[in-house]
Amino acid sequence: MRIERISFRLTGIAALAVMLSACGEKPAPPPQQALEVGVVTVQPTAVPIFSELSGRTSAYLVAQVRARVDGVVLRREFTEGALVKAGQRLYKIDPAPYIAALNTAKAALARAEANLATQNALLARYKVLVEANAVSRQEYDNAVAAQGQAAADVAAGRAAVDSAQINLGYTDVVAPVAGQVGISQVTPGAYVQAGVATLMATVQQLDPMYVDVTQSSLEGLKLRRDMQEGRLQAGGQDAAKVTLILEDGRAYAERGKLQFSDVTVDQTTGSVTVRALFPNAERVLLPGMFVRARVEQGVNSHAFLVPQLGVQYNQQGQAMVFVVDKEDKVAPRPILTAGTQGQDWIVQGGLNAGDRVIVQGLGKIKPGDVVKVAAAQLPPPPPPGAPSADMATGMASVAAKANAGPNASANPAAPEAKPASGNGR
Repeated sequence: MRIERISFRLTGIAALAVMLSACGEKPAPPPQQALEVGVVTVQPTAVPIFSELSGRTSAYLVAQVRARVDGVVLRREFTEGALVKAGQRLYKIDPAPYIAALNTAKAALARAEANLATQNALLARYKVLVEANAVSRQEYDNAVAAQGQAAADVAAGRAAVDSAQINLGYTDVVAPVAGQVGISQVTPGAYVQAGVATLMATVQQLDPMYVDVTQSSLEGLKLRRDMQEGRLQAGGQDAAKVTLILEDGRAYAERGKLQFSDVTVDQTTGSVTVRALFPNAERVLLPGMFVRARVEQGVNSHAFLVPQLGVQYNQQGQAMVFVVDKEDKVAPRPILTAGTQGQDWIVQGGLNAGDRVIVQGLGKIKPGDVVKVAAAQLPPPPPPGAPSADMATGMASVAAKANAGPNASANPAAPEAKPASGNGR
């Protein structure tokens, strides 16, 4: 019996010890590991500032071929859409009436020249007789007047011949400039008139090609103010570079030259016209195409380039980034952007040299978190000439608005695509 009581007591003591150990303090959990984020360290960079402007292409030379004499078109001597040379004959108008008119003018000239020869001889004879008082002074004066009238008739006859010759030449309708001829507006057998200047065809020189774009006067004013205050360095008109974005979002292979910027602001649109000249040997550009021109207008020597992956927007629409401070803590930072360059945002305010901007791992951090910093692994840039989604969207928006016309209503639910570069927010 005693042995059973002792084992019962030992069992109770063991149970009591287990209960006391369970009621004690639990061991502290291991410290949480810091999240790893990818960062880029920004430094001031000289960045060219572009204005991306929308506009249309137009031919370098446009010549409308119109009838300059009346008549029936006998034949057409060109292929529609072909390249023609200056002076090449395009149409032949029936020349028969103008040949007859030329012959009539030549006959009248011959009659006037014969009369002039008679009057010259009579005047010479009267001059001798009047000195000998064989004829009166009045008769001599009449001979002088007749000779002068005969000379005037000869001059008028020569002018009539020249006019008839010119009209006959107009029956050969030639190309006034070298270029590409369009659709023929008349066919053989059609009657054309000089009085109404019948349009027969149009010849356009497509190499080089003009690009006319519009820039708001506000953007131009801001640009000039930034240059005056030293935030931008002007490259000069001779150094201005213009690149072209086509309707499919691809960059045009040739660079253009800035020709001029208009000095008058359109009172209805508040914009000015900027014209550039582009080579077009391959006939890629056609008159009337919608394009976007990137005009380099200066250089910002104190800008920062931040990958687009690292730029977000708050509820107020303000662009912002997350930076890692000296204590490796995450801190939000509002920034001021000025368009894009490739895959990077151009930041002109809100960052300092040496700031570490988070571009990878943004979805798992919040302000105040302690993070582990690593160099960001960024995707390679797209190949040159690859289409940009933003640019293609912008071109589609511009083309849709133009095709819709001025009476089309805007859709408030579809925001307009922002340009890929410019003065920014």
